[in-house]
Amino acid sequence: MDNFDLNLLRIFDALHRHGHVGRAAQELGLSQPAISYSLRRLREELGDALFVKTRQGMEPTPRATQLAPVIQSVLAQIRESVLRSPGFDPAQVQRTFTIAMSDVGEMVFLPRLLHRLATLAPGLNITTVSTHPKALMSALQRSEVDLAVGYFPDLDGVDVFQQRLFRHSFVCLVRRGHPAVQGKMTKKSFTELPHAVVQAEGRSQEIVEQYLKEQGVQRRELLHSPHFLSIPMVIAATDLVVTVPAAVGEVFAQIADVAVLEPPYRMPTFDLKQHWHRSQHDDPGNRWLRGIVLELFGERAT
Repeated sequence: MDNFDLNLLRIFDALHRHGHVGRAAQELGLSQPAISYSLRRLREELGDALFVKTRQGMEPTPRATQLAPVIQSVLAQIRESVLRSPGFDPAQVQRTFTIAMSDVGEMVFLPRLLHRLATLAPGLNITTVSTHPKALMSALQRSEVDLAVGYFPDLDGVDVFQQRLFRHSFVCLVRRGHPAVQGKMTKKSFTELPHAVVQAEGRSQEIVEQYLKEQGVQRRELLHSPHFLSIPMVIAATDLVVTVPAAVGEVFAQIADVAVLEPPYRMPTFDLKQHWHRSQHDDPGNRWLRGIVLELFGERAT
């Protein structure tokens, strides 16, 4: 195998099917001397005449007749499994995609995404993972994760593709009817009211905390929590304020009795993106899924 030229199999197959050097050469786009030279190499490699010249053309030897179906099968496998681009029919596919998201990312993206996938690809399954930023790059590279959707500033480099979905900012949440807030969050109420601070794995919260630190904004941080899940219930039952990404605030307002208010400071913005590894760039299924995510959550999505 180290010295065998696999292109010789195509020469063998053409000679066997046509039984004629000239017609084999025409099919393969080669000269007749090139075909004759390749046949000579085949004879040397396989230790058999393979094709004998007769009045009827090039007749296969018993050895060539034995090899013909094997070589035809090998070439067919290469054409079908190696050279043909794989297709992707969402209506028929049975496949699981693994998407890296934070817990707040699941709140924002999963309901609409799963609804759309259930309609277009009923046999498709989704697994979400919350992977530490330092391990996410390796997981993408090993195809353990197909797509990362959200705020992942650590994912960069020539092997990672990214596509911006939309620009995001922050909002404040208070319980509805909060006695110290009359439909508007002022700097005075922001600094005087107690706050809940979320310290989750998602990197977006770092942005607002860093901004407030740089602006010298002092506040009472009554609650520190690593989880978003309990926050809407905590805010609805107390006088606390919390600052969260805008899309998260919209979700919380649907599940708890909280009011969404604009912060009294010009909060920084950040881009939510989808990221994928170069190894998945041309995969038809991955490409289809990225298209659905962009369609649902891109800035031009309605």
